[in-house]
Amino acid sequence: MTTPSTSSPAQSRTGGQILVQQLITHGVQQLFCVPGESYLAVLDALHDADIGVTVCRQEGGAAMMAEAQGKLTGQPGICFVTRGPGATNASAGVHIAHQDSTPMILFVGQVARGAMGREAFQELDYSAVFGTMAKWVVQIDDPARVPELISRAFHVATSGRPGPVVVALPEDMLTEAATVADALPYQVTETHPGAAQMAELAERLQAAQSPVAILGGSRWSEQAVREFTAFASDWSLPVYCSFRRQMLFAATHACYGGDLGLGVNPKLLARIRASDLVLVVGGRLSEVPSQGYELFDIPTPAQPFVHVHADADELGKLYRPTQAIHATPQAFAAALNAVRPAAPVPWKAHTEAAHADYLAWSDPAPIRIPGDLQMGQVMQHLKDVLPADTIFCNGAGNFATWIHRFWPFTTFASQLAPTSGSMGYGLPAGVGGKRLWPQREVVIFAGDGDFLMHGQEFATAVQYGLPIIVVLLDNAMYGTIRMHQEREYPGRVSATALKNPDFKAYAQAFGGHGERVERTEDFAPALARARASGLPSVLHCLIDPEAITPTGTLQGIRKAALAKQ
Repeated sequence: MTTPSTSSPAQSRTGGQILVQQLITHGVQQLFCVPGESYLAVLDALHDADIGVTVCRQEGGAAMMAEAQGKLTGQPGICFVTRGPGATNASAGVHIAHQDSTPMILFVGQVARGAMGREAFQELDYSAVFGTMAKWVVQIDDPARVPELISRAFHVATSGRPGPVVVALPEDMLTEAATVADALPYQVTETHPGAAQMAELAERLQAAQSPVAILGGSRWSEQAVREFTAFASDWSLPVYCSFRRQMLFAATHACYGGDLGLGVNPKLLARIRASDLVLVVGGRLSEVPSQGYELFDIPTPAQPFVHVHADADELGKLYRPTQAIHATPQAFAAALNAVRPAAPVPWKAHTEAAHADYLAWSDPAPIRIPGDLQMGQVMQHLKDVLPADTIFCNGAGNFATWIHRFWPFTTFASQLAPTSGSMGYGLPAGVGGKRLWPQREVVIFAGDGDFLMHGQEFATAVQYGLPIIVVLLDNAMYGTIRMHQEREYPGRVSATALKNPDFKAYAQAFGGHGERVERTEDFAPALARARASGLPSVLHCLIDPEAITPTGTLQGIRKAALAKQ
């Protein structure tokens, strides 16, 4: 019996050539890398391959770019790095892919097979290093097994709850020849709900008085979002999005009630707590969306709890569901067209009030912060001039609140933000997004501390002619940590102050466009010039250090903390 193959009859090839052909077979069109001598044979095979290669400046940035593409497409983002320090640098991106349930494959160079176990140059045990943050870690020691193991890597990365796979490649394996057929392209398995489960869900909804839906996780699609939106419309169901998953439901829809993030609207939390049926689709309700695991009782929520997830291991892991539905969001959403209300629902006014609360909470007009640059007006201007499908990216820090609270996400695949809270993510994610869809506008919000964690990837944007726009909010500190510092140790400032460069000059030095924005009236013309430049741009926005949140100041936080002592 011959092995099925989509390629010509098997011929002798090096491990590197076999590997690159598997990437092509599985539909890879782009990958990100920092080159290394440990996988020169792969780089040589890529020379003649129809795969776009983005050369990055640091492995963490490369891994985050790959993760960003996995997040936008649902297909594994691909990254290659060298052994030892290259691999450990990339671990930040692997951790993001793990916590964000993003399909990704990290290929790592490895020492020659004959030198293993001797602590050879840059040698690491990758199973030990990545075992707690990857779905699977494998080392390929035989070039004849490359098709088999790469096929498995793609299936593991995309199945159930998606996540990262790490593949170690001994350098001598990559130069050794083998005769082996290519694998068939991988296929993603959709787990579908049963008709009886959907009928039970309809009965639960019909019996409820104030149900809510919470959307999160991965394995969604544009079609699934449309189908769930139609379902929510039919039922007038209030819908909330999980932390940094706002692209799953349009903010402009009458059923939208806001997101379960950091600094969440207290009225939103009160409405969820008062609900009598909670439908969670796709998400895990981890620490941030569950508000420190206090929004719902663990293990048994007080309300009837319906949990839909693609991975059976997540059902009942933290929350004992009243009804568990083992299904992917795409398959579940497709089945919702059979779930129709048999009678008018009694909670329409509740849904309208929830949306009104969201609109009031997300209106930037009343927001006033200390200083000459009013970010509320900045956000209003962005809403006025940017396309609705603009891809917004951010890393971690208080600055991200301006996007999450005040930008109305209305388009699927328009948000790149780490639920893992990893700093430095926004810039490389923006590069990954723009590399994938050059026709889309990409705007990155970054803090001064956040930006310089992967600021060198601005050079990557310049190298590949990617006109991304970075809105860099500079308050000369690690602001989030300073905020917590004032709450816990008021007045005792330690290790949070920063002395920053001239970020306008920084952008220009790399060959990009730079602007310095000190006043509100400076922002609109600076943005217009950046968009017209056709270059990667940085808008260096000077923020008063007191403006630590849209509604709070450092002095106010300090006074409140001192009053409790």
